[in-house]
Amino acid sequence: MNQERFLAATCEVPEAERYQPKDWLGVDRGITNLATTSDGDNHSGRRLDRYRRWQARKKAEIQARRTRSAAQLLKKRARRESRHATHINHTISKTVVAVAQRTERGIALEQLQGIRERVTVRRDQRARQSSWPFHQLGAFIAYKARRAGVPVIEVDPAYTSQRCPRCGHTAKANRPSRDAFCCRRCGLAGPADVVAGVNVRDRARSAWVFVNMPPPVPA
Repeated sequence: MNQERFLAATCEVPEAERYQPKDWLGVDRGITNLATTSDGDNHSGRRLDRYRRWQARKKAEIQARRTRSAAQLLKKRARRESRHATHINHTISKTVVAVAQRTERGIALEQLQGIRERVTVRRDQRARQSSWPFHQLGAFIAYKARRAGVPVIEVDPAYTSQRCPRCGHTAKANRPSRDAFCCRRCGLAGPADVVAGVNVRDRARSAWVFVNMPPPVPA
């Protein structure tokens, strides 16, 4: 009788020495666009959106059966959906870190606290908002960055989608729609998520200078 045997082995991968960043790559996380950088690179969630809507319909059909096998099948589908989201987060984080490393920049992220409250969505998107693993994406970026020696910093997320990065004017009216930004003072216009990414980048520049400021000389 043949018996299967498995070997579990661990491998320590040395982390690269962290370099001094020449600048920062701001990353804004969201629902419709999963990640948008200050460079204007957008990782859209449309394909994932279609996939999750299809999964939701299938789950509803299975739940209607109300059988033990249906419950098991639901758990199986939930695991599959989780693996799919994990794969997407791995892909996005790998791309973001590679861009930062190639250009010798650090990565700036919004602090995660309250992100689900800050990200406004339509009623039909609320289920996706509550289930999307925002924390996982940030964690993947952080650990891949450590391995590559890329600095990572978190900044205050307040009003990043309402503040004009050119003149500093901050107002809800600067967001005429979810996707668009138009400053009511200076007229700067563009995709709202890109503007948020630029604001995240600018805050990282200020925060990094403060963090690396030499200690005051004793009197």
